[in-house]
Amino acid sequence: MLLLALESSCDETSAAVVRDGRTVLSNVIASQIDVHAEYGGVVPEIASRQHLEAVSLVVEQALRDAGVSLLELEGIAVTQGPGLAGALLVGISVAKGLALGRRIPLVGVNHIEGHLLAVFLETPVAFPFIALAVSGGHSHLYRVDGIGRYTTLGQTVDDAAGEAFDKVAKLIGLPYPGGVAIDRLAAAGNPQAIKFPRPLINDGSFNFSFSGLKTAVLTYLGKHPEAATSGLNDLAASFQAAVCDVLTRKTAAAVAATGIKRVVVAGGVACNSGLRRSMAAFADQQGVELAMPSPLLCSDNAAMIAVPGDYYLARGYRSGFDLDALPVWPLDRLSQRLMEAP
Repeated sequence: MLLLALESSCDETSAAVVRDGRTVLSNVIASQIDVHAEYGGVVPEIASRQHLEAVSLVVEQALRDAGVSLLELEGIAVTQGPGLAGALLVGISVAKGLALGRRIPLVGVNHIEGHLLAVFLETPVAFPFIALAVSGGHSHLYRVDGIGRYTTLGQTVDDAAGEAFDKVAKLIGLPYPGGVAIDRLAAAGNPQAIKFPRPLINDGSFNFSFSGLKTAVLTYLGKHPEAATSGLNDLAASFQAAVCDVLTRKTAAAVAATGIKRVVVAGGVACNSGLRRSMAAFADQQGVELAMPSPLLCSDNAAMIAVPGDYYLARGYRSGFDLDALPVWPLDRLSQRLMEAP
């Protein structure tokens, strides 16, 4: 199936043309980072307007890069949620219009599901596997038994990992997006310089908590204000090490509890060099098969939406033209999707 996929859940407007859910012919992303940087984070109303301005151009570029026309498309997949309601509706509206005009099937896709399956665009992974989804809005551990078959093992009880990176970056005067800035500074710092806590590390669950870690950084800065200047590299490295240690050790605990020795790490924070090193070391030590998408596919992009989109459309699932945005959409609820397919 030749599929057009659309993604507009937050601050990236993306369109991709993908064949058979595996071969990426184009993957165009229009970022809003510069627009939101002056506010220190994503402003929903501005994000929606930026999507409206960019979406047509992005779709046209994706078709041009793929060397195909609208007439050749056989289906459309679009992010239905979770995400910002106004932003999601831009992509959904365009997808509906194109599907109606071409009379081709349409399917709404879960954004997190797209992240978990993005790795299939580069590397085949056998089911079942443990998946760590880490981004600005999500920190979840899942057991993945197949496409559409997800079980939540653990999740953040407060801030997501990416959110913690951005908040700490703001505390120490770094630009948005904070995760990128901290990762850059951490490369020149000592990760053992400051002993930050590892929240919930021994509580017996697979859950995460990062708000206390953010508070620990604030407390440390109150006692050591010089760390925000002369000690910035060590501060960034120590904070990053704490986050990555928690993410890696919780994932290791899930592997040990389930006996599943295949792990996929996905989402924007999977671009973090510290996390990639930490996960690689764990996998090597424990004999775990580790798969992490390339950085482009870790970010919000439309190609990842095509992986589950192609799977569902090929099995007869269709979304109606009453398709609406789902700002909150737990991945577990997707287990009903295949049972509801014609």
